[in-house]
Amino acid sequence: MRSSALSAALALSLILTGCVTSRGLHTTGSVTDPGSLTSDRSLADVQLSPTAWPSQDWWVSYGDPQLTALIEEALKTNPSLDQAQARARQAQAVAEGFNAGRQPQAQFDASMIGARLSEKDPIYPIYALGTFAWSKSITAGFSWDIDLWGGKRAAWEAALGRSRSAEIDAYAARIELSVNVARAYVRLSYAFALQDVAVAELDRSTKTLEVTRKRVAGGLDTPQQEHFADSQLAGAQQQKVAADRAIDAARSSLSVLLGQGPDRGLAIERPHLTDRGAAVLPDKLPVDLIGRRADLVAARWEIEAANKDIKAAKTEFLPNVSLSAMAGFVAVGAKTNVLQLPARTYAFGPALSLPIFDGGLRRAHLAIADADYDALVARYNGLLVGAINDVSDQVSALTSIREQIVLEQRSVDDAQKSWDDALKAYKGGLKGPLTPLTSRQQLLAAQQRLALLESQQADISIRLIEALGGGFDGAADVAQMGPLPPAQASTAKDGSR
Repeated sequence: MRSSALSAALALSLILTGCVTSRGLHTTGSVTDPGSLTSDRSLADVQLSPTAWPSQDWWVSYGDPQLTALIEEALKTNPSLDQAQARARQAQAVAEGFNAGRQPQAQFDASMIGARLSEKDPIYPIYALGTFAWSKSITAGFSWDIDLWGGKRAAWEAALGRSRSAEIDAYAARIELSVNVARAYVRLSYAFALQDVAVAELDRSTKTLEVTRKRVAGGLDTPQQEHFADSQLAGAQQQKVAADRAIDAARSSLSVLLGQGPDRGLAIERPHLTDRGAAVLPDKLPVDLIGRRADLVAARWEIEAANKDIKAAKTEFLPNVSLSAMAGFVAVGAKTNVLQLPARTYAFGPALSLPIFDGGLRRAHLAIADADYDALVARYNGLLVGAINDVSDQVSALTSIREQIVLEQRSVDDAQKSWDDALKAYKGGLKGPLTPLTSRQQLLAAQQRLALLESQQADISIRLIEALGGGFDGAADVAQMGPLPPAQASTAKDGSR
């Protein structure tokens, strides 16, 4: 008896020794600490305020009711938002499916099947049942795959993490849409400014050609001067056509963003945006930015989900127990009453499963989970580095463009004074008619450059708002996330590794 027990124990030990193992598999990625991404020198000259984060309706600060109405309309009618919401609902349904798999299952079945029986069937002899008989059954079943090691729970939590990531992606789509509408609106504003300059240049070049033709007819100028003036008029006409087209293109872009037909864009009037002033940044920028950027919060949820996937993959190496039970009534024969005590049947019992050899399938699953985790960590680190540099770059660009606007405004003011002086000299008989027209050309060129700089300033300020999160606040999400394990930390905790 003792030898039999010893043999059984030895056999069990050999089996367990030969079981599949996760030894040698681990993750290598580690999340970058946002505090290590220093930006003090880059943002040293920027004003800081704890209330400088963009609000959810940041577009109101531009003081243009039409822009507010357009963004609100886009958030209601753009089809891309419906797609993002559908993906979020799909991810939620997947999570609900994983949760259902953790619960006990019960079912009820009732059937009645008629069959022509074989005359050679020894189980159902023809003298007892005839050549045709009815099989009737009423059964109820119960099953429960006990989650001993928490693998199913981990899989469910992974699905919940991806569901939350999808919800945040849907919110990020709203931010992206509002930013795109605002930037298209800025392009429309610039197109109208170009049209103003083009109309003024067309008027100037027309008058210049008229004066030049008179001077050529009077022998004061050569035909070459007339040809030059005519070429300037043609250029002004082309500039006017291009400006008109720029307005149409900006309106068309807005129609697409609104999810409407092209006629909707025709109803959009000229923008009237106000300057939001110099850049003001929130304090504690690198650290707090991880909760203000939807892409960073969504990426962290993906990492959380991948971490749970690893836990679920580890439990595949461990034994599992499941319970099942069945009870009901089964009877064969046309006249047999199925609901009688002799027709009762039942079965129940636990089941134990232990992986021994699987050709490396479980190791492959865990290796995939580890690699997915490392890839998501690397993606998150890249997003974090890009985010803080994006903010710094937009601030630098906004500071530069504001300095350029000041200088270009001085150029416009000087060109305006030059034109005013030329007009006075012409009206006083000291200068000919071409002098003020030439001075006006310099003024229009300066005004065009200023319009471009002002449109760039508005566009950069919108991109800075986007870089700061566009009004998203994911602090609650960040608080829910536990600290991620460092690379290979599981090796010390899991002896199988």
